[in-house]
Parts: sequence; C-alpha cells; structure tokens
Amino acid sequence: MRTPTRPGQEPTAIASAAGRPQRMTAVGTTNRGRAGAAAPGQITTRPVRRDPLGSPLAPVVLGSLGCVLALTIWELASQLGAVPSADVPPPSTVLPTLAEELAGERFWVSIGHTLTQWAAGFGLSIVVAVPVGLLLGSNEATWRAFRPLVEFFRTVPGNALIPLAILLWGLSLQSVVFLTVFGCGWSLIVQTMYGVHDVEQEARNTAAAFRLSRLERVRWVILPSALPYIVTGLRIASSTALIIAVSAEILIGVPGIGQDIALTRTGGQVDRMYALILASGVVGIVIDVVFSRFERHFLRWHESQRRWAEK
Repeated sequence: MRTPTRPGQEPTAIASAAGRPQRMTAVGTTNRGRAGAAAPGQITTRPVRRDPLGSPLAPVVLGSLGCVLALTIWELASQLGAVPSADVPPPSTVLPTLAEELAGERFWVSIGHTLTQWAAGFGLSIVVAVPVGLLLGSNEATWRAFRPLVEFFRTVPGNALIPLAILLWGLSLQSVVFLTVFGCGWSLIVQTMYGVHDVEQEARNTAAAFRLSRLERVRWVILPSALPYIVTGLRIASSTALIIAVSAEILIGVPGIGQDIALTRTGGQVDRMYALILASGVVGIVIDVVFSRFERHFLRWHESQRRWAEK
C-alpha cells in the first residue's frame, strides 16, 4: 500500500517487473549506471530548450539585421544600376550626409518645429476625441446614430483638406494643427467608442445594483474597460499625427523637416533629401517606441500585456 509523499520526502518505491522495488528519481534528476545510461525503472527528463527568439535582445538583433539587409539591397541596387543613382543615391552617400545634418543647428531647429506642430495637433486630438468617444459610445442611441458618420470621416484623408486649411488660416501653424487633428482624431474617436461600447453588460448591471452615480460608473466601470482601446488608439494616432504633420509641411510650406525635404528636392540636393527622409523615419520610430512602452506600463494589468511579458 502506497503512502502519501510529504513535502521534502523521497519519492516512494515502485515495483519492477521482477517484483524488486526500484527507486524513482525526482523530475529533472537522473541516476545513471556505470555505462552512463539510466538505470531500469528510473524516470529521466531532457533539459528544456529555451526559444532563442524569446530573449529580450532578440527583437533588437533581428531588427538590426533587417535594417542591414535593407541597406545592402539599396546599396547594390544603386551601384549596379537597377535604379538611377542620380535619383536614388546609395546609402554610402546618404548616411554621411545624414551625419552632417545631425551636426548642424538648422536640422534640430526644423525637428523642433515639426515636433511642436505634432504635439499641438496630437494633444488637441486627445482633448477632443476621447471625451467625444466616451459620449458617443456610452449610449446605444448615440452609438447607432453617429457611428456611420464617424466611420465616414475616418476614411477622409487629412491632406484632402489642405486647400480649406490654407483658406482659413493661411501658411501657419494653425493649418498644420487643424489637419493633424482631423487626420488622427477620428480614428481615436472610433477606438474610444468601441472601447466604451464593448463594456460587458454584467459590469453595467453590477454598477446599477450598487447604485453608482454616472461619474462613478465612468470612473470605475467604463474607463477601466475602455482603457486598452484608448491607449492602443493613442499609439496609432501618435504615428499618424507625425505623418500628417510632415506631409502638411511639404505641401503647405510651413517650417519643419517637411519643408526642408521639399526645398532640397527643388534645389536638386537629392542625397540631402533622402537623409532628411531617413531622419523623419527615425523620429517616427522613437515616437512609436515611447508610446509602446507607455502602453505596456499603463496596461501591465491587462491580459495582453501579461502574455507579452511572459514571452
């Protein structure tokens, strides 16, 4: 008759085919004979192999390899004549030009103008879009009435309103801010609306049973449920706002890195144009990384972020 194993006690003996008791090793340990093989009746386990892609450095290493591969293809295409080198200079020419731009003061002044316009438009989008989304998504009647209208305006490109912006505010900061708010505000409204509308009915019934006020329901029920949608919408809208701001600078001529790209194209400085394009891409990557960390920090309690942390 087997007796239960107490914490810290050796595993119980099991009977072999010949009736002689054999000692069973604990999981993860092996008692090997003279020849190096496991003794009869013993349980052996293989060491668990860790996935190399699960390492924290894996995204950095793989991302760097992808960038190196893309630059290599670009270099070969330009050097071998697959693309005109006069129109598409190789990275060996563009990267030194980018280094020169980084050492100049004018480049950082232009980056400052672009980030100022991006921050103004993106911040105003948050102030306007999140409350509107909360209002439209919290009621079934407003949800059904305004969702088609919001979905329609979400598909309208922000740059399509450049003539209207110039007509109203001219070549100014206000024009870029207006285009940025229009371009990324609708997507943020949609994210917030769906987040509020996706609140489980059981949670709403519980709030009603506890007689929570309207403000308390928003604070303790609606916002925690809609927060994953809102934060994801903020991360997407942050990149969209930068794209619209740089595009507006190119087309309108407002000071910023977009205006410098347009001027270098007009002046025939192709290598400098590509260097500024790469710089705008780097700014976009930095913004995306910052908001991704922001998302993981404020949603560390959410199931999706816990799964990401376990990988």
